[in-house]
Amino acid sequence: MGQSLEWGRRYLMVRPDHFRIDYVINPYMSTHDQPDPALTLKQWDSLRQAIIDAGGEVEVLAQRGDSPDMVYAMNLGLATADGRAMLSHMRFEPRRKESLTAAVWFTEHGFALSRTGTDGVGPHFESGDAFVFGDSLVVGYGPRTEAEALKHLATEWNVRVRGLRIAHEGMYHLDLPFCPVDSTHAMVYPPAFDTASQVELARIVPDPIVLTDDEAFAFTANSIVVNDTIIMPSCSPRLETVLTGLGLTVVVLDLAEFHKGGGSIRCLTNPLDFPVSAITTPGGELVLPA
Repeated sequence: MGQSLEWGRRYLMVRPDHFRIDYVINPYMSTHDQPDPALTLKQWDSLRQAIIDAGGEVEVLAQRGDSPDMVYAMNLGLATADGRAMLSHMRFEPRRKESLTAAVWFTEHGFALSRTGTDGVGPHFESGDAFVFGDSLVVGYGPRTEAEALKHLATEWNVRVRGLRIAHEGMYHLDLPFCPVDSTHAMVYPPAFDTASQVELARIVPDPIVLTDDEAFAFTANSIVVNDTIIMPSCSPRLETVLTGLGLTVVVLDLAEFHKGGGSIRCLTNPLDFPVSAITTPGGELVLPA
C-alpha cells in the first residue's frame, strides 16, 4: 500500500451560474442536450460539500458569462504548493477568455504566473493534462496540450516532466484516463494512450488499477482523493473493493449534468497544492515515450 497523496486538500472551483453547451469541442457535447441549471447547481453544491466533509478546503471563483466551460476549473492553470501557477493556454479559442479571469485570481491569491503561450501564439497547455505523481510531473499531450509545452514546463520550473501521448478522442485530457490514488497506485485506462506511452505508463505507475471500458467511459478516473476519501462520479463493485482495501472511503456523487460537457469531478476541481519541490531538478528534465 502506498502513502497518502501529498496534495489534493485545497481546491479552486467555479460556480456554474452560466454553464451551458454553446459549441462542440469533445465527443460528449451536444448543443441539443443542455444541462438543467437548477440540477447543475445542486450537483455542484454536493461536490463542494463532499470535499469539505472530507477535510478539504474550497475556494470559489465566479463564472464569466461568456465562458460556459469555465466550470471545468481543472483547466484554469497548474498551481503549486509553493505559490506558482502555469496558466492554461487553451487550444480552442472559445475557452481562452477563462484565462483572463484565472490570471487575476491567481495573482490576487499570491501565485507567481507563468505561461506557455497566449492568444493562440505559443504551445498550447491545458492543466487538466498535468499531475504530480511519483518523482515527476506527468503530462498528457496530443489532443489539447502540445509536446512543446512539456519542454517549456520542464525548463521554466526546473522540474522532471514525463509525457504520455493521448491517442483516444474520448480521453482528450489526462484527467480522464489517469487518476492518482496514493503514492504508488493510480487508476489508469491504457487504451487511451499510444503503444509507446502505454509502456511508459507502466514505468510511471508501480501499482496500476486498470479500468475496464465501461468504467473508463463512466468518468471513473475523473475522481479526486481528499485525505482518506475518494470522491467519484461512478464506482463499480470491483473498484470499490480495491479502493476500500487501500484504506479509502468511497463517496459516489451524481454529476451527470456536467458529463454533458465532457467532464466530471476532477474537471470541476483545480488542486492548488501540487508539491513540485520534490520533483525539482537543475535545468529541468523531459522524458517522452520512446
